[in-house]
Order: sequence, then C-alpha cells, then structure tokens
Amino acid sequence: MAQTSDIRKGVVIKGPNDLFVVVEFQHVNPGKGAAFTRARMKSLASGKVIENTYKSGETVDIVSVQFQNMQYLYKVGERFAFMNMSSYEQIEMDGDLVGNEAKYLKEGTECVIGLYEERPVSIEIPKKITYKVVEAPPAVKGDSASGNVTKEVKLDNGLLVQAPIFIKEGEDIIVNTDTGLYSERA
Repeated sequence: MAQTSDIRKGVVIKGPNDLFVVVEFQHVNPGKGAAFTRARMKSLASGKVIENTYKSGETVDIVSVQFQNMQYLYKVGERFAFMNMSSYEQIEMDGDLVGNEAKYLKEGTECVIGLYEERPVSIEIPKKITYKVVEAPPAVKGDSASGNVTKEVKLDNGLLVQAPIFIKEGEDIIVNTDTGLYSERA
C-alpha cells in the first residue's frame, strides 16, 4: 500500500471494482485543516473520468506499471502510434490518454510509455524538445525599444509559440513542454 503523497500523473490505482490511471493530480495544503490530494482518474475498463479526493496519510493501492522507451510514429484519427525501440513492436494509444502532450509530439520523439498488462496507460514526453521554425514574421526596426519583445512563430509540428523577435524562419528552437514556452535556440 502507498501513501497519498505517492500519487502522480500516470500512476495506476486499484479501485473497488476497476483500475484507474491518474490523469491529473494536485496536492493541496490549505492554511486551515488537513492536507489532501485531489486526483482526476480515468477508468481503464470504461474510459469514464472521475474525480477523487484523498486525505493526507490515507493509503491507496497503487498497481505496478512497466515503463518502456518508445518512439512516436504517427497519428491515426484519435489514436497515436508508438514503436518499442528494442523489439520494434508497435502499439496505439488513445488521444485522451495522451492528453495535452499531443500538441508537442512530432515524428521520432522518444517517450516513456507506461504499460499495464501490455496496455498503454500513461505517457511521459521529454521536458525539452527541438523544433524547426517554419513561419516567423520579420522583426520590424524599433521593436526592441520596449525590452523583451516576442512574436508568434509556427513550428514544424504546427504548434504556435511566442519566441524572441530575433528568431528567423528555418532556425531550430527548444520548447519547454511543461510550460509551452520558448526555452532557447538549438
């Protein structure tokens, strides 16, 4: 048995009649009262999303999940295809399990996929990913007078990001996938 402090995104929790994968979580420590953990979880059997609150110190039954390095290949409808780097086996993962990380995926991105009984239940993408800028409006003389000025650039996977005005079309930039912000030049 595990404590509520062990609840993280991608963890599989055994419920009364089903297994649930944690989609989002938040540890809350209010000024008054006991700390608690709020978790949004998706049922592995039905796909239904529920929200549950656990009191601090409460025990939860966390199921063992196997993690494998996989490479993102392509998207088919609402499903994403990944390939195991060592065995070359391919799996498909539902778009709702991929969640917000879908906008950062591009062909060849290496991810860590959590598998429970050979079924994908979670994904972890790299914290920083390099993209090529495919569209960037030119900087206008005098723009830099006001300090830290940015412009919206379009990346090779279709993502729009705010980047400094000196970034040009064709350059490679690194984006922080936690914040969705420009990090640095590649």
